[in-house]
Amino acid sequence: MTRTRIAALGLSTLTLLLAAAPVQAQAAGKKVTIGLAVANLQANFFNQIKQSVERTAKAQGITVITVDAKGDSATQVSQIQDLVARNVDAIIYIPAGATAAAVPVRTARAAGIPVVNVDRNAAGAPGDTFIATDSVAAAQTLGDYVCKQTGGKGNVAIIQGQLGTTPEQDRDKGFSQALAKCTGLKVVAKQASNAWAQDEGFNIAQDMLQKTPDITVFFGRADALALGAAQAAKVAGLGGKVMVVGFDGDTAGLQAVQSGTLSATMTQRTQYMGQLAVKSALDLINKKSVPKVQLQAATLTTKANVAPFLKTHP
Repeated sequence: MTRTRIAALGLSTLTLLLAAAPVQAQAAGKKVTIGLAVANLQANFFNQIKQSVERTAKAQGITVITVDAKGDSATQVSQIQDLVARNVDAIIYIPAGATAAAVPVRTARAAGIPVVNVDRNAAGAPGDTFIATDSVAAAQTLGDYVCKQTGGKGNVAIIQGQLGTTPEQDRDKGFSQALAKCTGLKVVAKQASNAWAQDEGFNIAQDMLQKTPDITVFFGRADALALGAAQAAKVAGLGGKVMVVGFDGDTAGLQAVQSGTLSATMTQRTQYMGQLAVKSALDLINKKSVPKVQLQAATLTTKANVAPFLKTHP
């Protein structure tokens, strides 16, 4: 059975399960309200999850209160406190960063409110369930692709995401595992960003190229960082000579893969994760058992298979 077929079956099953959710959620005679605390809605990745959560909840007659931390942990702590004060039934939580990420979970738990963490978990205070891409496996797949495409030789520069966050840690682990088997690829530069943003990617990559002009591969831990690196390579007159790969499969990243600006990205199932977050929140509200960790596969996306993802994001 193909991965596409498996994914289709998973979505169909989830749709059937969600169809039954309103009866369960309304069993107590109370309209359900879910708080959605998002790290930064300027990021297309988080926006896709938001849209999926709100669309899925609306179809079930559930109210969603969405708040945007705009990348600031302190703001997010305050927003979670407000959601708790508004007596929401569950919180879907995407931490704005590693700093103070555990505080909102503890605040919600103290009020008896279940927490569904998406994309990032909070060290020391994980959510009742954690929904994310299996970034270790996905980053290893991407690293294997880079090894194959380069013939196993080259100088790699890595533009990291926020240090301490779940995606950065897992993508570092998976990519490192791939490079350990591809000894001709050497990491010659590595630097963290603060907000996974394209302008950061450009500035970091430009600095890296000035210090280490023989870079042959850039890995931006997010598509935005990769796009910044591609822009820096072009400005340096290296457009088409340096391989650039990203991670996320957001709209701009997929378009860049189609145009050849990026060689590849890993497309995450953002729409599905939003649906699964709502279902998990309802199950937790109704005291049902939910897996502590729900990891999803990502798909290596190149020019050869990008078209369907641009048409319908998984």
